[in-house]
Amino acid sequence: MTREELFSQIKLKRSFLCVGLDPDLEKMPASLNGNLFEFNKAIIDATAQYAIAFKPNMAFYEVQGASGITAFEDTVAYIRAHYPDIFIIADAKRGDIGNTSKMYARSFFETMDVDALTVAPYMGEDSITPFLGYKGKWVVVLALTSNKGSLDFQHVEDAHGTPLYMTVLQKTKQWGSADDMMYVCGATQAALLADIRRVVPQHFLLVPGVGAQGGSLEEVAKYGMNSQCGLIVNSSRGIIHASRDDDFAQVAALKAREMQQKMQSLLQDIL
Repeated sequence: MTREELFSQIKLKRSFLCVGLDPDLEKMPASLNGNLFEFNKAIIDATAQYAIAFKPNMAFYEVQGASGITAFEDTVAYIRAHYPDIFIIADAKRGDIGNTSKMYARSFFETMDVDALTVAPYMGEDSITPFLGYKGKWVVVLALTSNKGSLDFQHVEDAHGTPLYMTVLQKTKQWGSADDMMYVCGATQAALLADIRRVVPQHFLLVPGVGAQGGSLEEVAKYGMNSQCGLIVNSSRGIIHASRDDDFAQVAALKAREMQQKMQSLLQDIL
């Protein structure tokens, strides 16, 4: 999917919502007997009309071993078959020496056939560039995350007063472009999105932290939106586990619709 195609979906659905497919067995209805794929399938069908992207977090699948990986693969195949215009982001946060990153890239972009993959930039250029160059695929670089621990490293300043997350942005944008690279920027630090936009004005930003983590959608749009929206805002627990009962899919649809309606209002100036 190209940047223009992604923006077309935003315009069509008047939404920049990404639903995080992070199924927690302890929060799923007992009637599903721990079936991750059936849970995901119900969530996908209930929320696809409001979402432009789905983002499965690999930890919630890998913890189940082979059956979890099968559930992930079945989930991707189901989205491809029934909702081919929806963007699929594998949240795996990979990143290793070049040869290993090359294998990770083949795993996710060829074997698993997702559209985008989150990567960690700590090991530098040779750990990132193997993910680039796949036509229609995207690398989503961790820049400024929404967790409390982001203060440990990401905000540490160099001798010139530049925080590490800004150095990551300035360096990595030289390796890719706004057509194949995105950045993870947390909603809980929304005011800093204005500074981020001065460095990467055209790149899409994947923004977690809205909903259960307390980030403000309005603040994210105020500081982070560009002329093509440029935002993919993720909500996981606040949608998929809004109910732990058998009405989980219906409640998820209501929560997704609520977010889509807010997003529609925030998009009025650019659509």
